Amino acid sequence: MWIYEKTLQYPVKIKNPDPALAQLIITQLGGPDGELGASMRYLNQRYSMPYREIVGTLTDVGTEELGHMEMISTIVTQLTRNLTPEQIEKSGFAPYFVDHTTGVYPVSAAGVPFDIKYIAVKGDAITDLNEDLAAEQKARTTYDNLLRLIADPDVCDPIRFLREREVVHYQRFGEALRVVQDNLDARNFYGYNPEFDKKS
Repeated sequence: MWIYEKTLQYPVKIKNPDPALAQLIITQLGGPDGELGASMRYLNQRYSMPYREIVGTLTDVGTEELGHMEMISTIVTQLTRNLTPEQIEKSGFAPYFVDHTTGVYPVSAAGVPFDIKYIAVKGDAITDLNEDLAAEQKARTTYDNLLRLIADPDVCDPIRFLREREVVHYQRFGEALRVVQDNLDARNFYGYNPEFDKKS
């Protein structure tokens, strides 16, 4: 159970609409390395995680990713508000507009809809945490790429915050992997995981 505070984790106040930019940023909602996939990955991995402290980390990070979905959706909404037909056509936003108007729909920057195959849940602590470490780095790289293309400081500011959180999540998952490694049989680290051999 969660308590939901109806505020963004970091403020989003964009003055100038830019639908072309919205089409790029929306990838961090519905793209292969976006926040929707991240939240679903971590909130599902926690069920098979055998270490309570790591279950807590997965719950905390997965829940925070839901908040990041809100931020990305707010950025996209503010970048596409009050558009004229001319702005829509000139910006290349028309294909998205035809299908979704200015509703927030989870797609990649290339226009590919979100697919649940973007998340990975293997049920093995080592595998899942290495997936999580890689996922956070891929998300950071995507934010880096966005920042290379964005000039508007109102947009850069929350994007930088989100990028920073990817780095923090990477650090938390690195700490979690150390907990797992400390609990595994070091003699057979990659070939044998004792958590599946426990007799009840």
